[in-house]
Amino acid sequence: MVSTRLEDPKIHVRFKLSALWTSIMFCYIYGDFWGLYRPGSLKDILDGIGPLGPTSQGSLVAVSVLVAVPAVMVFLSLALPPALARWLNVLIGAALTAIVLATLPGAWAFYVFMSIVEVVLQLGVLWYAWRWPRQATP
Repeated sequence: MVSTRLEDPKIHVRFKLSALWTSIMFCYIYGDFWGLYRPGSLKDILDGIGPLGPTSQGSLVAVSVLVAVPAVMVFLSLALPPALARWLNVLIGAALTAIVLATLPGAWAFYVFMSIVEVVLQLGVLWYAWRWPRQATP
């Protein structure tokens, strides 16, 4: 009888981190998208009220940075030297987890759910980055 066990190749930590950041970005995007369905949300946008108060160039740049950082981490997790990639993943993963947790008070249930998923994924980033495999030195 021939074995039909599925192959399970080892996946490098860089690819795991990049996949986690990609998943985090999807959650950010969809969470923000579903937020547009809250009553009054589109009116606020039309009235110039954004996530950080009155809409301004500065507030839109701040929100853009918050979204751009994890998007760029998809690439940087693969491209940076290992030590820098590890510490950047730890620092940014921890910072974004704190930011997500700070936005939870008073949030709608869908947002709480998406935030929980984001936090779990970001904790995955912290876990894999912290446990980055070491290479034996001669």
